[in-house]
Amino acid sequence: MGLGKPDNCLLVIFGGTGDLARRKLYPALYNLFVDDFLPDALQIVAVGRRFFTREGFHNEIVLPSLKAFSRRASNPDGHFASFIGRVHYFQADLYDQGGYTRLRQFIEELEEKSGCQGNRIFYLAVAPEHFGPVVRSLKETGLVPARGWQRVVIEKPFGHDLPSAAELNRQLRAAFSEEEIYRIDHYLGKEMIQNIMVIRFANTFFEPVWNNKYIDHVQITSAETVGVEDRGGYYDRAGALRDMVQNHLLQLVTLVAMEPPASLATEAIRDEKVKVLRSLQPLDAAAVSKNAIRGQYGAGEIDGQVVPPYRQEKEVAPDSTTETFVALKLFIENFRWAGVPFYLRTGKRLPVKVTEIILQFKSLPDILYFKEYGELRPNLLVIRVQPLEGVYVQLNAKRPGNNNYIVPIRLDFCQNCEVGVNSPEAYERLLYDVMRGDPTLFTRWDEVEAAWRFVDPIAAAWTARPPLFPNYAAGQWGPPAARELLIRDGRHWWQEDELLPERG
Repeated sequence: MGLGKPDNCLLVIFGGTGDLARRKLYPALYNLFVDDFLPDALQIVAVGRRFFTREGFHNEIVLPSLKAFSRRASNPDGHFASFIGRVHYFQADLYDQGGYTRLRQFIEELEEKSGCQGNRIFYLAVAPEHFGPVVRSLKETGLVPARGWQRVVIEKPFGHDLPSAAELNRQLRAAFSEEEIYRIDHYLGKEMIQNIMVIRFANTFFEPVWNNKYIDHVQITSAETVGVEDRGGYYDRAGALRDMVQNHLLQLVTLVAMEPPASLATEAIRDEKVKVLRSLQPLDAAAVSKNAIRGQYGAGEIDGQVVPPYRQEKEVAPDSTTETFVALKLFIENFRWAGVPFYLRTGKRLPVKVTEIILQFKSLPDILYFKEYGELRPNLLVIRVQPLEGVYVQLNAKRPGNNNYIVPIRLDFCQNCEVGVNSPEAYERLLYDVMRGDPTLFTRWDEVEAAWRFVDPIAAAWTARPPLFPNYAAGQWGPPAARELLIRDGRHWWQEDELLPERG
């Protein structure tokens, strides 16, 4: 990261014993500590309802989470003891006003001892329905405004439609300014997501061809092999459209499609992303029927293991009509991208775990090598986000030998393929940026608003037309209609098997 240490501050984590804190937040903070990126006087206060002594909290929650999920835990070198010396536990109920008053006293005493200078970050690692009440209690008990700067971090979902998102924003703005609200989208913390702008704007041979004159279409895939795991209750209310498309996938669209910003200043970048979202061609009911595909997985096999259908997952309704797969065809109505389709797909219980962006360039005229050697593969630029991180370009070249046979080749860079390479986790960069006060990788309210304006009509059209679920078996690439979405345009989804066309 190389940007220096942030100002001293105090980080309060509501939901301090929860899954997010254990799997992501404590390991990320520990990794930052080992790499010497945390403020010198940072103090961490975990707030939870359960009773723990401080030592018990360290031994039962923090240390197990670091050993299980930190990329630095295999070689502690005494860092454990130093790190947990900064971690405190405070027992309180989210709806107990007296608890907030006691928390304020605890924090003020801790700030006095540690020299945190009154700078405070409040991380709401709790369910979205608690955001408003927590923020209201912070204000009513004087925890905000802080003596120094203050920031609040919230996790998605940012509402379940535009009206609920607007209400949530109103509640947040009652205590915090827009500049103090950090809406976290962990996709934006991933290494290759941050690299998209660099690939585009720092390479002479990409930017001139990054338009509808040279690019045939764009594919964005985010596939998971897992089901809903322990998130059935939430997921059955949300579905893939709200859980993935409204935030993660549309964020990837903005980064691929945005115009060059006037500068690398935060607001200049965000302004260009919002312009993309506002340029999305709206989908009415007829367009949804044609260009929006939904699916729900049935029973099947993943990696040779039989898995149950979605409707038999824990906390899922036995007659659920929630989609676990979405494929969309969308257009951006501006001069750069007019006529270029963007194909998006995301789903659970798919054959492989992969997130990648593929830009397929237009084919050359059917002359020269086409006449002599048959159909050539199109040129591709592939940006791999996870699990592999990297980028490669697919070209055509002569195969060694005397027959002049042309084959596709790759110019390939993988930044996490080599032994010993251990890329920072997304939450490391995001937490570091919150402490630094850099909101570039966070979502501004008008981005959230524009994304919901695009997604809401799709959700409404689907609600009005009951689906026939399940319509794909676990281990398949979604329902057949997802393949037809491209086949009818004379295209196909590119897959991970050496980027051959999809089979079966």
